[in-house]
Amino acid sequence: MSRSVELLKKRYLKNIKEHPDLFIGIELEYPIVNLEGKATDGEVVKDLFRYLPSVLGFTIEKVDDFGNPIQLFDPVSQDTILFEVAYTTIEFAFGKAESIQEVEERFNFYMATIQNKLSEANHAIVGCGIHPNWDKNENCPVAYPRYQMLMDYLNLSINVTKSDLHHFPEYGAFICGSQVQLDVSKSNYLRVINAFTQIEAAKAYLFANSEFSGADWDTKISRDIFWEESMHGIYPENVGVNTRLFKDEDDFFDYLNHSAIFTAERDGQTYYFYPIQARDYLATPEIPAFTLNGDEALIHPQEEDFQTHRSYQYQDLTTRGTVEFRSVCTQPLDRTFASAAFHLGLLVNLDKLETYLETAPFFKVFRRNYKSLRRQFSKKKLTDQEETAIIEFSKDLLLLADEGLKMRNKQETTYLRPLKEELGL
Repeated sequence: MSRSVELLKKRYLKNIKEHPDLFIGIELEYPIVNLEGKATDGEVVKDLFRYLPSVLGFTIEKVDDFGNPIQLFDPVSQDTILFEVAYTTIEFAFGKAESIQEVEERFNFYMATIQNKLSEANHAIVGCGIHPNWDKNENCPVAYPRYQMLMDYLNLSINVTKSDLHHFPEYGAFICGSQVQLDVSKSNYLRVINAFTQIEAAKAYLFANSEFSGADWDTKISRDIFWEESMHGIYPENVGVNTRLFKDEDDFFDYLNHSAIFTAERDGQTYYFYPIQARDYLATPEIPAFTLNGDEALIHPQEEDFQTHRSYQYQDLTTRGTVEFRSVCTQPLDRTFASAAFHLGLLVNLDKLETYLETAPFFKVFRRNYKSLRRQFSKKKLTDQEETAIIEFSKDLLLLADEGLKMRNKQETTYLRPLKEELGL
């Protein structure tokens, strides 16, 4: 086994249990919008983060370079409220919960408090996968090393001669997603990753919410293009839908070994550089890198750099013993938890899901290139044949998810109602 695979296995398998309890981790990102249609006022949102600790009982966990709170934490619930990349996007990262209702209850309380405060300055949180005023905002990163590094790294695309990268490297400041993490075991994590890779076409159809006005892209999920045709997507294994299903653990880690490393820390200083695949990283003699103030430097690869490795696959094995599902746009506020319920129900009903996918009629017609199916079924207009097939596929999956949630007996099926109504179930 190569040393890079050893390090990746150590990082990602360390916290996977044999028989974990099933907890739910939900992360929700939202644009903060100026309701007058102008740019979001940075002072309004910074003021919000100064106000929240006193009313919510959160502690200030991180501040930016100017001392403004940018990450708030509640030691009781383990919930975090933070800026996601830019001052125009707020993220709620909830502590692990046993049911969706627990999360919803806290979310509703936070939202009422925040919307009330923002309304004083004619601002609001909205349920969109792209910031509606992305073209008016500054789109600059929060003054904090991690976010500055990410934006600077994405900006490297300007110098890449590979012509199919898009021209919006600042996209990290205005795209918003809805993520859910679910506990997996040593025996099922690959099954979960493989099964959910196969349903990306249906998820594209059910959850698309990020049409982009800035380019002529025939998709309702511009997030995919932003990710895949940016510096993150130079190696296809690094981002998006997996290009294949995995035969076994070695096959999976071989794939992960093709994902990218693009940042490292040295003496408290953050560096970034053109992406290097994990498998080639340790054998690279020296790396031309950049500091956050743009200086060039040469650094030498170290095994510790694997500690900050992360890929951006849509079925992402995390270091917490969970799989994170990352392909869903932020949803309209009236269906905030539909995606979490959908994933949770299917995970609980994994055996039946796998059996169904083996012979699903959908694949007989449209074959099994999962990456291109997602693109095909997120188009703005589908043919009648496509529409009929994807509705049937989505209905079947919804019924399996519904059945899985009923097995949990926690009254969570109600969160699927908007999706059922949309499909006429």
